[in-house]
Amino acid sequence: MDGLKRQAAAQALEHVQDGMKLGLGTGSTAKHFVDLLGQRVAGGLRVVGVPTSEATRAQAEACKIPLTTLDEVDRLDLTVDGADELDSALNLIKGGGGALLREKIVAAASDRMIVIADDTKWVDVLGRFPLPVEVIPFGLAATQRAMADAFAQSGVSGQMGLRKGKDGHVFVTDGGHWIVDAHLGRIADAPRLAGLLSLIPGVVEHGLFIGLASIAVLAGAQGIRVVERR
Repeated sequence: MDGLKRQAAAQALEHVQDGMKLGLGTGSTAKHFVDLLGQRVAGGLRVVGVPTSEATRAQAEACKIPLTTLDEVDRLDLTVDGADELDSALNLIKGGGGALLREKIVAAASDRMIVIADDTKWVDVLGRFPLPVEVIPFGLAATQRAMADAFAQSGVSGQMGLRKGKDGHVFVTDGGHWIVDAHLGRIADAPRLAGLLSLIPGVVEHGLFIGLASIAVLAGAQGIRVVERR
């Protein structure tokens, strides 16, 4: 599986040109991309990156990739990131690693987003992977009630659980927030649910990435498949 992820990352690297400003994703597949990008930078490729998490920042610095921030540059040429799920419209579920807020800010500031994944992440309908929703700790019960209403309006339902870290305590994001994982099974109308969740005051951001990805590079046993958003 790791080999497949690295193949997808290598394919995405073909889209990187000298002088580009890049969003650097978070997660196991994006980690391969940052690693391979670091090798190209060592060989003379000139790029500057904006990391989507503290983990990616540390990795990029170790790979000696020059970094900047969205305060210093106004647009990025390209973001390369992974996904927990993607469908044929290239709508995504992201946030399994807990970095969805920064990932979405960076993706939205980019001219293009390339998603790299192994082909097990490709689904007919989003929702098999639990939907991460980043929330403010204050008023959590009220926020969850509003989320349940949004689910009902979208024709979905399921259990919600507050994410715990490896230490058994509540998982805290880089932004200091909590994550509620919603086990919905099938999200028939992901754009509608995305819009409803965004209206909830206690929701900081959610893991539905609608209309952000332009290309998906999927690696499987049969090789690499590239899907472009219609």
